[in-house]
Amino acid sequence: MFDSRTISKPVYEALFDLRSQQEAKERNQDKLKNDLKDQKNQAIELYTYLATWGLMRLKAEEKDLSQEGKKQVVRKFFTCLESLSGKSALANDQGVKTLIALSPDDYLGLTGLGLELAQEFAFWANAVYHNIKGED
Repeated sequence: MFDSRTISKPVYEALFDLRSQQEAKERNQDKLKNDLKDQKNQAIELYTYLATWGLMRLKAEEKDLSQEGKKQVVRKFFTCLESLSGKSALANDQGVKTLIALSPDDYLGLTGLGLELAQEFAFWANAVYHNIKGED
C-alpha cells in the first residue's frame, strides 16, 4: 500500500532543516530574510526548471548557482531523489555522470519521480516559509 507521506515527509524535513539551519547560523536579519527568500523561491521553481531542462541540467546547474540558499535546496532535492529512488550517487559530485549512465527508461522514470518530488518542494516551500514574501 502506497503511503502519500513517502514523498511528503522527506521534503518537509529537508526544507524545515534548511530553514532551521539558516536561522541558527545567520544573525543579520536582512541577510537571513534574503537567504530564506532564495530557498523558498528555488524550492518553488524546481518543477518549472526540471520540466523545461531536465535532471541532468538541474544537477549541472547546482555547481553554478551563486546564491547559497538556492544551491542548498537543489542539493536537498537530489538527496531526497536519491533516497526515494534507491539510485546512488545522484546527490554527490558524480551526479551528472550517474544520470548520463542511466538507461533511457531509468532516466525517464527518475525524471517522473523528480517532477513529483518538485511538486512537493513547491507545496512545502509555501508551508515552511509561510512568512517569507516576495520574489527575487
